[in-house]
Amino acid sequence: MTVDLVRSLLAAQHPDLASLPLVVVANGWDNVVLRLGDDLAVRVPRREAAAGLVAHEQEWLPGLAPRLPLPVPAPVRVGTPCADPFFPWAWSVVPWFDGLSALEIDPALRRAFAVDLAAFLAALHVPAPPEAPVNPFRGVPLAARDASVRERLASGHVPDDGSLLDLWSRLVEVPAWDGPAAWLHGDLHPANLVLAPRDHRLGAVVDFGDMTSGDPATDLATAWITFDAVGRRTFREAVTARCGTDDATWARARAWALVLGSAFAAHSDDDPAFAGLAAHTLAQVLGDD
Repeated sequence: MTVDLVRSLLAAQHPDLASLPLVVVANGWDNVVLRLGDDLAVRVPRREAAAGLVAHEQEWLPGLAPRLPLPVPAPVRVGTPCADPFFPWAWSVVPWFDGLSALEIDPALRRAFAVDLAAFLAALHVPAPPEAPVNPFRGVPLAARDASVRERLASGHVPDDGSLLDLWSRLVEVPAWDGPAAWLHGDLHPANLVLAPRDHRLGAVVDFGDMTSGDPATDLATAWITFDAVGRRTFREAVTARCGTDDATWARARAWALVLGSAFAAHSDDDPAFAGLAAHTLAQVLGDD
């Protein structure tokens, strides 16, 4: 994915934007993000598996954004598959949010936005329509993730003296969510939280590629992924006060933190920041015992 290719796509479909400065700022597992001028970004899938996720953002985020208490990257322009230059998938122009990734600050400093994130999730976690996107890896019953978690824990890529496996074996038996399928962000970790300049308050929530509907515990896993024990307590109290979240949901949320933390650990050998996030997440998950 090159600047020249993206500039050519802009020239073909949004020529009024094609002359703006353009620079790659992030390479994720699924997408490349380029800053476009001062106020915009271009979000382009880098593999076929991500192409449908961009389409979900284009279809659903514009309707969700107005009722959320924080900015989200609802597309302001839509890119479509193109023959010349050849690019086979949808892509988006989205707002640029100035600030700092929460992944770049110490977990203790993240306590400052625990209440704001709780308010955001309370607004997001409302019943989703039946036609909401389906994601087989998020929002599903824990039993659907059992085999993959056990495989990762046995692979040698996730440090485990048996404690994680013992904990998972208990948590996977927690009763499944029996409420309405709620809207979910699906990938709520610190790298997708943008902090406002000059302080550590939450300025925006980004990357809705994994958005889906299902068990809100999937997103509540951020209590262990993002925060330390003090921040987690603040976050948990704020969510429960707003949503009446029960103990079983928090137990499933801890299990989802183990799901995601083990995935970070298994796939971050070339990414020190996510390796650190994996270590933090799994330590927090075990530390609650």
